[in-house]
Amino acid sequence: MKSVLGDRKAIVLLLAPALLVYTLIMIVPVAWSFGLTFFTGSVLGGFEFNGVENFTRLAGDPYIWDAFWFTVRYALVTTLLQVVIGYGLALLYQYVLRRSSVIVRTLVFFPVVLPTVAIGILYQKLFQSAPNDGLANELLVNVGLSSVDWLGTGDSAFYVVVIMDVWRSVGFYGVLVFSGLLDIPDDIIESARLDGAQRFGLFRHIILPMSLPILFASFIFSINGTIKVFDSVFALTGGGPGNQTTPLTLYMYRTAFQYSDFGYGSTIALLLTIMCLLVTLAIFRSSRRDNTV
Repeated sequence: MKSVLGDRKAIVLLLAPALLVYTLIMIVPVAWSFGLTFFTGSVLGGFEFNGVENFTRLAGDPYIWDAFWFTVRYALVTTLLQVVIGYGLALLYQYVLRRSSVIVRTLVFFPVVLPTVAIGILYQKLFQSAPNDGLANELLVNVGLSSVDWLGTGDSAFYVVVIMDVWRSVGFYGVLVFSGLLDIPDDIIESARLDGAQRFGLFRHIILPMSLPILFASFIFSINGTIKVFDSVFALTGGGPGNQTTPLTLYMYRTAFQYSDFGYGSTIALLLTIMCLLVTLAIFRSSRRDNTV
């Protein structure tokens, strides 16, 4: 084995197929998309070089900033809820339910494997206001409150989207963090208890610091997923009412594939890529700073 790994030709031969596939699937499309930012047009109509006009248009486009702020607000709120609730579920699994948590984990994880379109239709029915009230409005009416047009206004539709995506994905983050909690040695927990550590002190000084790596990983998974949200919003609201729940991904999709402006759509995709890179770098830097304190 050492002789094979020490041979450069053997290493190149072993890595070449994987690198070739990765280059064709990942590198080439990214480079092609970046190149399209300097053009306008479509595949059928042809492309025309326009320099940095797409970037100038991006800076002055009011719709792009509406989509940008919706994406940022959605990503922050949903990420925080996904990771915090997932962390709470993981603590419940590990330190309260213990061996009996299998059934609960299965039930909570079940929405993760459901099709997004099916979940979107389910939540449309739950929060329906016309012609017939859904379950949410029925509960409000039964307690003496008036029904709400949940999907008819931007603010309420935003919260419905957040609730749906948190419900859909929180089981994944619960299991992800739970796998990290399993790596905390039991003897450390028992030693802290013997030294007089109470529940809150045990959590603050032992469990939380030792679970920070998996928490940072969860934040990276969640923030990158929420910034690139598309299917759940498209299935539930279609970006409406108006464009009040339109994220950058949906705006990019409409620009490129509905309006056949691949150049400007690629420019929006570049903005999304930069956002994901900056957020990931910020999380990694904060993680490294915490580890060196």
